[in-house]
Amino acid sequence: MIRIKLLLSFIIISRLFFGCDNFAQAPKKAAVSTKKNTVKPIIPAADQVPAYINYLRGKNIGMLINQTSVIGSKKTPLVDSLLKLGIGIKKIYGPEHGFRGNASDGATIDNTVDSVTGLPAISLYGKHNKPTVEDLKGINLVIFDVQDVGARFYTYISTLHYVMEACAENNIELMILDRPNPNGVYIDGPVLDTAYRSFVGMHPVPIVHGMTIAEYAQMINGEGWLKNKVKCKLKIVKVANYTRDMAYKLPVNPSPNLNTDQSILLYPHICLFEGTAFSLGRGTMFPFQVIGSPLLKGKYDFSFKPVSIPGMSDNPPLKNQVCYGLNLKDYNTEMLRKTGRLNLTWLLDLYKAYPDKEHFFTAYFNKLAGNGILKQQIMAGKTEAEISNSWEPGLSKFKVIRSKYLLYK
Repeated sequence: MIRIKLLLSFIIISRLFFGCDNFAQAPKKAAVSTKKNTVKPIIPAADQVPAYINYLRGKNIGMLINQTSVIGSKKTPLVDSLLKLGIGIKKIYGPEHGFRGNASDGATIDNTVDSVTGLPAISLYGKHNKPTVEDLKGINLVIFDVQDVGARFYTYISTLHYVMEACAENNIELMILDRPNPNGVYIDGPVLDTAYRSFVGMHPVPIVHGMTIAEYAQMINGEGWLKNKVKCKLKIVKVANYTRDMAYKLPVNPSPNLNTDQSILLYPHICLFEGTAFSLGRGTMFPFQVIGSPLLKGKYDFSFKPVSIPGMSDNPPLKNQVCYGLNLKDYNTEMLRKTGRLNLTWLLDLYKAYPDKEHFFTAYFNKLAGNGILKQQIMAGKTEAEISNSWEPGLSKFKVIRSKYLLYK
């Protein structure tokens, strides 16, 4: 009887994951030749269902997930697949943009009931960022499966911090289903000064940290960054066939305004403009691929006009104003990967071109930069090389710390 149940479970998994009946043969169809000069496909941890399914059985599980938490070529939501396999999912926790990933940037999200699964969906980007004792009541394992993009100010790693802290305080294990970092090939930027700690920068790491979510979680634990230096019990499922220098095309947009590979690769380099008087294209169909301001009319030919787009940007900066500036939709982002450095040229050039320098920066800039120095350097006319060089020795020290927690070459 036990053998029959196991066989039925394997058949169900194979249908969900591979879209075929023969589980044993499915990997052969998906595999890439192992001959010289060939590379096996990257397999995110969530897709490796047989590697962790038995560990979930018999447990009351909460899932920190969003629209990126999918498996297989059909992009089936992981929660739906696990429920069909009889796994005891009891609660869903959602980060910024919500569990379904359709809330606008910065929008407060309330608790609700998921219309598809009927599960309670608890918002960790509403009244509180950290799961409460009540939120975790009855749960003995939390699964974290969210696609990150490898930049310090992307808030999913801040949500990771608070989930780890809550799990540690309530003696709950956290399973991390790891995913590749599309910006994992380099490390650069100023290391955050903890005096500027916020939800867009909680830890003393550079803007581009070069780690996956699981590696980052190990660093949070190992460096004692959780409250009272508590330790979260981690269960990590690694990405298969992955090295951090491999280019990775995300199967699902990580958030509404990172809707192309281009925007994801540009994001670490231009997100600092969110702390200026400029628009980054929120309110257009190409956010994080353009930069502009109405005050640059006559200095730049390219223009765009932000408008309200529900689910992306309800009230974008410079709404209904024609902005002039840079079009980076066709910029060769491979150059950014090759140089391994943040591109500050756009920030420095547009500061010089902006006529109202007194109002170029907003109060948000220092939070994104993680210090009060970068703003002063730009105002003082420092060169890109001078600014980059000032990030040492902080960057070198961080790389030593980081090396202790790496899971991939």
